[in-house]
Amino acid sequence: MNAQTLAKRAYAETATTTRTARGIEYQLLASVTHRLKSAAEAGPMAFPKLVEALSDNRRLWTALAVDVADAQNQLPPDLRAQVFYLAEFIQKHTSKVLNREARLGPLLEINAAILRGLRNKAPEK
Repeated sequence: MNAQTLAKRAYAETATTTRTARGIEYQLLASVTHRLKSAAEAGPMAFPKLVEALSDNRRLWTALAVDVADAQNQLPPDLRAQVFYLAEFIQKHTSKVLNREARLGPLLEINAAILRGLRNKAPEK
């Protein structure tokens, strides 16, 4: 093996992909949404998996609420307020789903709408 090959291999092992905050948010939201759908489609026997996915979705939305509540957040104030409201709704509706008093559909619809918004935004500079 020559020095050039060793250098390429060493560099490749340490190189990482740079992701934007929006890209990370998209990936996390897509993952939890997929898990919610899969657990719901698996039926009543998969309720423990649904509970786990709902808990992760709730934590993700809590993090989003904390982020938009920060005075340093650069989103427009109206959008920040809307995200915060959605986070509150997610918390309350998740409790109803866990108590089997409401359907999962609204949570999936909200996540899908946010995913569309994240995907369609112009790239960060």
